Amino acid sequence: QGLLLWTPPPVAACVMGLLKVGKPLSWKETLPHCQYIREHGVQQFLSTWRRVKDIENDRLFYGDEIEYALLLLDDEKRHVRVHLRGGQVMDELNAKESNTDDLNGYGGCTWHQEYGSWMLEGTPAVPYGGYTKSLVQVEHSMRLRRARLLAALRPGEIAPTVVAFPMLGVGDFVRPAAPPGGPASQSETVPDACINPHPRFGALTANIRDRRGGKVDIRVPRFGDAATKAGDIAMDCMAYGMGCCCLQVTFQASDVEESRYLYDQLATLAPIMMALTAATPILHGYLAETDARWQVISSSVDDRTPGERGEPGASAPGGRGRLSKSRYDSVSAYISALAHLSDEAASYYNDVPCEVDEETLALLVREGIDRPLARHLAHLFVRDPLVAFEGAVTEVDDQTSVEHFESLNSTNWQTMRWKPPPPKKMCAPHIGWRTEFRSMEVQLTDFENAAFTAFVVLLTRVLLVFDLNFLMPLSKVDKNMERAHTIDAVNKCKFWFRKDVVPDDTCQVEPRPSTTASDACEEMAISDIISGRGSFPGLVPLCYAYLDHIHCDAVSFKRIDQYLTFIVRRSKGELLTPASWMRRFVRSHPEYKQDSVVSQGIAYDLMRACDEIGRGARACPELLGEVVIDAITTEQAYDTHLRSSVDCATRAKVLEGLRRRALQDDGPGTAPSAPMRKRQRSMDTLAI
Repeated sequence: QGLLLWTPPPVAACVMGLLKVGKPLSWKETLPHCQYIREHGVQQFLSTWRRVKDIENDRLFYGDEIEYALLLLDDEKRHVRVHLRGGQVMDELNAKESNTDDLNGYGGCTWHQEYGSWMLEGTPAVPYGGYTKSLVQVEHSMRLRRARLLAALRPGEIAPTVVAFPMLGVGDFVRPAAPPGGPASQSETVPDACINPHPRFGALTANIRDRRGGKVDIRVPRFGDAATKAGDIAMDCMAYGMGCCCLQVTFQASDVEESRYLYDQLATLAPIMMALTAATPILHGYLAETDARWQVISSSVDDRTPGERGEPGASAPGGRGRLSKSRYDSVSAYISALAHLSDEAASYYNDVPCEVDEETLALLVREGIDRPLARHLAHLFVRDPLVAFEGAVTEVDDQTSVEHFESLNSTNWQTMRWKPPPPKKMCAPHIGWRTEFRSMEVQLTDFENAAFTAFVVLLTRVLLVFDLNFLMPLSKVDKNMERAHTIDAVNKCKFWFRKDVVPDDTCQVEPRPSTTASDACEEMAISDIISGRGSFPGLVPLCYAYLDHIHCDAVSFKRIDQYLTFIVRRSKGELLTPASWMRRFVRSHPEYKQDSVVSQGIAYDLMRACDEIGRGARACPELLGEVVIDAITTEQAYDTHLRSSVDCATRAKVLEGLRRRALQDDGPGTAPSAPMRKRQRSMDTLAI
């Protein structure tokens, strides 16, 4: 088929983050500006660095992001479809939020756009503070978001927290109905109407396709059941990946060095947490031979040319050479001082390909950026910017804007993201150095999502307070990422992990050998990583030690203990991952024919069950054990205010009702006359 020409829409409403007003450029129009954007993105980082590199003693703040899928049920036909109303619901929720916050300013939520026009993202209105009680407030915030979203739904709509809509790209799966394809994606199965109408998303979709020289090619093996036809689940557009929902957590660090330390340490945990939260067993109407989403998203935004992908006989543009990973992948370089105590140690830990833009690397080093951080940034800048806006290329001020820097930093979607402080805005709160943990899959209930959020937050404190070291060669981390996709990886796979996480004197001496006794890692079951084995203490016991060390208050500890107990039980296989539960649901469904095909009826029942579990309307001990999810209703969405004033019309109506209750003898100008006794005599007379 001939390539369709994609023309970017002209303008858009002003929204948050990188979703700016303007006309995005096509790939052909963007290409001449790539080097300029790259060079000035570096200058914008350097301007930021000079301004904020000495920030210190920032306190811990953190926040979570949860993405929701808006679905429409057809109870008569037992069909479920994505409902392309995410933007409208988001606007309604934010409008209501603004009015609510004007009244009480507490417990609010903020709603954001996502790639899919059936999706939206919810975050707390303000970040959580660094106190133990905040770990319990996370669940309260998540429940509040779900209640408010439920209050905005129309009859027949549901909004479960599921990673992937199981029928995406299968038949008549979208409302309003739309034919497959369009100039942005050119998909044979998914309409462009599924892409968020903000111009950036269509441009991103088209430019990835144009840069790579064809549609994205996503392939996942089908689950091999008794009657399954062998082959791959083939998907051909970005929506299959960026239409996945996830759970992300961002932390503010004390200073730049702490942010880099947490980036490295948490990178080793990313595959472990993805396996523990695995929730993606169904893709494009089939049971998959995998349980997690990451490889699907990686392929869905893989903009590498045939030469950059290493295809035989193909050459890379500009002499760049092969790029070993998609721009959505695991990290390829550590950035903390601990991973670079000597050249030998740096080589030991950073043992995977990490292609860099040499000009960017040289410039950063000349400007005084240490080599580990310069290498990380030059690795991000080996990519091309994917979206540029008309009138916002040479016009951008490098001293006041980070637009070009973020056009590359925010489109390298790795398991971790290092986030410098944004430009200071007048009257805006201070924002410091941050680290974002990105690998976890969204869970069905707010209890699960809060448990994993609290766990990751606790691990950051454990690492810092006890001065621990989780580092291991990045090749081992990459192997763990591959294994984390395996069906029931929690129980069936072993994962590489550092044997000795408590540093000894040898670890702190510089220079030192690349491997010491404490550097060694070995393959462990996830249950051992979580609960400990032999001299290895285990992540959850370390959390308990920290809570004991800080004298956690009893009220907070009660719920935190439930979170940690739940995680231990899941790691031991006593409780199922959402992926295992969904796979079991499908395979035990009366309509299932042991052929890996998920029918509309099965998908309808599954999505309805997921929604009911999330709302607390359906018990699920296989997932939660003895934990009971209190029902979430629309009545809980907004607080009832204790008003101190009321408008005149309302007051007059209330007073009129009260006057009818009074006797005429007690009207204007009357003397006090024992009204209770007179009222009783009046009632006695009526009774006679």
